[in-house]
Amino acid sequence: MDSLSATADLFGLFAEPTRVRLLRLLSDHELSVAELVAVTDLPQSSVSTHLGKLRDAGLVRDRKNGTSAYYALAGDMPAGARGVWELVHKSVSDALLTSDRRRAADVLRARSGGFPESIAGEMERHYSPGRTWESLAASFAGLLRLGRVLDVGSGDGAVAEMLAPRARAVTCLDASERMVAAAKKRLARFEHARVVLGDMHALPFGDASFDQVTMLNVLVHAKAPGKAVAEAARVLAPGGDLVVVTLDAHEDADAARAWGHAQLGVAPATLKRLATRAGLVVERCERFTRERRAPHFGVVLLYGRKA
Repeated sequence: MDSLSATADLFGLFAEPTRVRLLRLLSDHELSVAELVAVTDLPQSSVSTHLGKLRDAGLVRDRKNGTSAYYALAGDMPAGARGVWELVHKSVSDALLTSDRRRAADVLRARSGGFPESIAGEMERHYSPGRTWESLAASFAGLLRLGRVLDVGSGDGAVAEMLAPRARAVTCLDASERMVAAAKKRLARFEHARVVLGDMHALPFGDASFDQVTMLNVLVHAKAPGKAVAEAARVLAPGGDLVVVTLDAHEDADAARAWGHAQLGVAPATLKRLATRAGLVVERCERFTRERRAPHFGVVLLYGRKA
């Protein structure tokens, strides 16, 4: 007879909706982690974590096939767990489970074509080996021909490091001494790169000093976003480009406080107005994505050019 603690742990396994979804899918098919990610539309890390818990409890088994791991319901599931699962399987009915089953059928039909075909139309939502934001950014940087670049709020210089090989000169500016020190170390091999300690509201550079200015995820730290955008426009040369990426306006004050943000994001309409007032021609300004993880921040992108 199981102890009270063991029984509570067993019921805890079935108290998580994601684990019920995975068990229902695996009761019908043997599926790989990548296929389960495609079906459930959950992050790979989440799917792998729940599968690990189910495997450790003896509810599912896995097998290796090359570099992939395939999971199925365990044939020798412990008696107590099997009794609970049979009860859950028979009694639970939900539209999400029906959708999962339909998507699983689509994934299995695409299996003969491999993983990419199974996620056609939504590739940006799924992980595959080597396809990271760093590799994507580095590949796009290779297409650029840049002049004098200013990265406002550059942090430790990670973006500038990608741009430097394609730029005539790169300048990083950050208000943190620690970040400035890290950026100097990172960019030390580039003779045409410099790192400056400074305030985005009062850039220590002359008018028309740069051909391109980036403000990536920095406006949330600005006490006066309009002033920061105006300063970026001031140091741009005629015909120069400004790229801004920032959080959309939101109401999650707790998250903003935890991340040290001075602003609860900037709405696209507000950002466009600030850029226009600064004398820029706005070529694009919109929320172009929404994060999948709670609290689901929207992300705003602006392209502006100095007339």
